[in-house]
Amino acid sequence: MDYLQINARDNVVVTLRDFHAGEKININDRQIILNGDIPRGHKLAINSIGAEENVIKYGVPIGHATVQVSPGEHVHTHNLKTNLGELLEYQYQPGLQAEGERSGVKELEAAKLGTTFQGYRRHDGKVGIRNEIWVIPTVSCVNRTAEIIAKTAWNELAERTNLDGIYEFKHPYGCSQMGEDQVNTQQILADLINHPNAAGVLVLGLGCENSNVAAIKQVLGDFDSERVKFLVAQEVEDEIETGVSLIRELVGVTEKFVRVPCPAAELTIGLKCGGSDGLSGITANPLVGVLSDLLIQAGGTSLLTEVPEMFGAESILMNRAVSSEVFTKVVSLINDFKSYFMSFQQPIYENPSPGNKAGGISTLEDKSLGCTQKGGNSPVVDVLRYGEKCSLKGLNLLAAPGNDMVAATALAAAGAQIILFTTGRGTPLGTCVPTVKIATNSELYRRKPNWMDFDAGKLLSGLSMMELAEQLWSHVLNVAEGEKTKAEDMGFREIAIFKTGVTL
Repeated sequence: MDYLQINARDNVVVTLRDFHAGEKININDRQIILNGDIPRGHKLAINSIGAEENVIKYGVPIGHATVQVSPGEHVHTHNLKTNLGELLEYQYQPGLQAEGERSGVKELEAAKLGTTFQGYRRHDGKVGIRNEIWVIPTVSCVNRTAEIIAKTAWNELAERTNLDGIYEFKHPYGCSQMGEDQVNTQQILADLINHPNAAGVLVLGLGCENSNVAAIKQVLGDFDSERVKFLVAQEVEDEIETGVSLIRELVGVTEKFVRVPCPAAELTIGLKCGGSDGLSGITANPLVGVLSDLLIQAGGTSLLTEVPEMFGAESILMNRAVSSEVFTKVVSLINDFKSYFMSFQQPIYENPSPGNKAGGISTLEDKSLGCTQKGGNSPVVDVLRYGEKCSLKGLNLLAAPGNDMVAATALAAAGAQIILFTTGRGTPLGTCVPTVKIATNSELYRRKPNWMDFDAGKLLSGLSMMELAEQLWSHVLNVAEGEKTKAEDMGFREIAIFKTGVTL
């Protein structure tokens, strides 16, 4: 297969290999001669498209042509412009199926799949998929201290049973912040302290910062004093020695936990994409969407974020809201993020990125219609604020930007034990929870074996969506049971917090 017409209404096809000027293709009983080179993943016009006429992909407009476009011509940023505007009004139309939406998972019953995994049941009933100790600094001043404590402790304690690792999560904040910005930092840190993938947590403060240990405790609320320890560096003579001693105590906690059978319904999966290309909306993203639907069918939870990359496809998500109240929350999610852009006099639709464009994505509609497919076709049950923990099973939308590390951290903070990260360009990224990198094309999967965990490009070589979804489901359960991701193997474990305000 050399090209793909995603929807019968489309007036462009997506190239599945590099094409060259003068090549001929037969499509819809017509022969088209290419009038220029077109890279893989880009769009090729199959009909005449007049200036100002819509370019159709996924069965819906992804923008309009800025000039007359002939069959066989490359359709991209040089002749295609977004249709999108600023703040919009929306009407709730539940049950409306957009033409571009793919079918759900009716062809595959969840009963055919493994419905349990071996996880760690915590004292509060939550389930973790790793038995780690985390060192979380309250302020950047003690970042290096946290790193030394974690490495020193691991060198001493690595042989202890049932301990998956000791990791620090550095960040640049915790002081010189005000208002909502400071609250956001405190809330994200509190969420991570409570994360079930951490059997034990050492919270490390300096002592004079805004987000000090006392402030974090207020946000944290009730906590298990056996599982969470606190250290204020200014209050002890040797913070390294004291920190390692506290971790020795925490190791005793980790050894109390063993993997036990847990239902798939206990899984919360974060959905993320980065470095997207023209194949993202054809292979990896719809594949992850099927996986999300399967998990929700089994009683689990999926979290979809990257709000700016919903612009242009937001009505699809709005019409899947389970109620008018949730619809209103989705509208606020979209318009609040647009207002955030406008408050800084920044264009709302200054997206896709240079890498996205090089991969074949031309407009934000083009990107968003592919991006939101990661959410499958399940109803939207809730909308979460940034830093808010998920409380409802099903598909939740989460307020966070598209930035890869910020969004990945927000997903983990909201409760995701694992993140499915699709990419067509490739990235080594890993965050505080296992991050499964899914390649949109087999060439990337083969070329970057140290980055990529799963090959969605198999969809272009004859494997069916449902066959590959079964394979991805098994892979996800294996990771939940302890199989390390490539990012974990490489030691890529980072967090980033959304900066929204003044720095003092």
